[in-house]
Amino acid sequence: CHMISKSGQLSDKPRPCSTAIDLSLSHGPAMAIRVDFADYEAEVPQHQHRQGQLILAHHGAVTCRAGNGVWIVPPNCGVWIPGGVRHSNQVTSNARLTYLFVEPGAAMLPAECCTLSVSPMLREMILRVAELSESDARDAHVDRLMGVMLDELALMPRERLELPVSDSPKTALIAAAVLAAPRDRRTLGQWAEHVAVGERSLKRLMLQQTGLSFGRWRRQLHLVIALRELAGGATVQQVAGDLGYESTTAFIVMFRKALGTTPSRYFADRLLSAGGT
Repeated sequence: CHMISKSGQLSDKPRPCSTAIDLSLSHGPAMAIRVDFADYEAEVPQHQHRQGQLILAHHGAVTCRAGNGVWIVPPNCGVWIPGGVRHSNQVTSNARLTYLFVEPGAAMLPAECCTLSVSPMLREMILRVAELSESDARDAHVDRLMGVMLDELALMPRERLELPVSDSPKTALIAAAVLAAPRDRRTLGQWAEHVAVGERSLKRLMLQQTGLSFGRWRRQLHLVIALRELAGGATVQQVAGDLGYESTTAFIVMFRKALGTTPSRYFADRLLSAGGT
C-alpha cells in the first residue's frame, strides 16, 4: 500500500490510513492506533468500518466527509463515525492523529456522525490504549481502563463544527463551487441565476436540505475551512484573505461570534490543554 508524498512521488512507506489497518487484531471493546502524517499530504478515499471510529486530532486537522455533511476535526476534538457509515478524510500535512475503533454496542455513542470535544483525561486514556500490545487485551486492568474510557467518551459534548451538504444537484453544485473557491461572494440571487432556478425556490431548497439559510451556511463553511487552515499552520491574515474578508478584523468577528473566542485564543487554549502534545 503506497502513499503520494509531498513531492508528488510515490513513497515506499506504509500508507498510514485507517483503510490499511487490520481491525481483526482487536480482542476487546476498543483499539487505538496513533498515526503521524507529517511526511504526507493525505486524502484517504471513501471507505467504511464495521466498528465505530473516533478520529482524534492532536495536531493539525482532519476534514471528514460522511453522509450529508463535512466535519472538521481541529486539535483536541474528535469526529465520531458510527460503524457502517461510508466516509473519506482529508488530512493537513502536519497532522498527528489517533484512531479509536469501538466495537458495536460497546458504548452509548451517537447514531450519527458528529464532532466531539475530548477532555485531557480522555485523550490520555486513548493514548494509553494506543500503546497496548495485543497480549495486553485480556488484562483485568486494561478491561477497567477500556470501560472508563468508553464511559467518558459517551459523556463528551458535541461541537458545532460540521457543514451540512446535500446530494441535490443544484445545491451540490453550489456547495462544490464555494468549497473550491471560498472567497466567492456571489449572492443567493446570483447563485439562483447560475443554477437556473428562482431565488425563492433556491432559498427554500437550501433551508430544507441543510437546515440553514444560505448566509448562515456560507459562514459555517468559512468557519470549517478556517479551522482546517489555521490548524494546518496558516496565519489569521492569510485565512482572512483566502476567505475573501475585507479585513482581518471582520474575519475575527465572524470567528468570535461562532466559537466565542478569537482564533489565536482558540488554538492557544487547545495547545495548553494538550500539554504540548
